[in-house]
Amino acid sequence: MTIKTTDLCDEHGDTARVLAPLFTDFGGRTEMSGPALTVKSFEDNSRVKELSLQPGEGRILVIDGGGSDRCALFGDVIALDLVKNGWAGALIYGYVRDKAVLRDLPIAIKALGASPRKSIKRDEGQVGVAVTFAGHTIATGDHLYGDDDGVIILNA
Repeated sequence: MTIKTTDLCDEHGDTARVLAPLFTDFGGRTEMSGPALTVKSFEDNSRVKELSLQPGEGRILVIDGGGSDRCALFGDVIALDLVKNGWAGALIYGYVRDKAVLRDLPIAIKALGASPRKSIKRDEGQVGVAVTFAGHTIATGDHLYGDDDGVIILNA
C-alpha cells in the first residue's frame, strides 16, 4: 500500500512540513519513505560514497550539497550501491549525473537537476548534522515521505 504525501498532509495538517517544490525525480521510482540520514558536503561526495556502502536499513540519504550546480554529488555508481545496500531513496540538494542509468534503477532519487561534471574527492563532509534547505531543517532520524507531489517531513 502506497502512502501519499497529499493524504498525509490532509491527515496531519501543519505538522506535516512540506519542502519547497525544488526537486526533480531521477530514479526509477518516485515514492519513498523512511528515516533520514543526513550528510552535508559541498562539491565533494567522499562521505556520500562511504554512506552508500553501508546498510541502508530503509533509510533515505539526505545530501546537502549547498545547491551547487558546478558538479554532481551523485551518479550511477553511488545509486547502484544504495540499491544493493537497502536504502529507500536519496534526496539531494544538489545535482546528479548519469540520468539514463538512474531512471532505470528501482529507487527514488530526487535532486535539483543534472550536471555531467563529477565532484572532487577531498575527504570532506559531515554526517548526521542537521541540514537546512527547501525551507526546512532536516535532522537524522526525521521521517521523510516523497512522491510525485513532493517531499514532506513528519516527526513522531
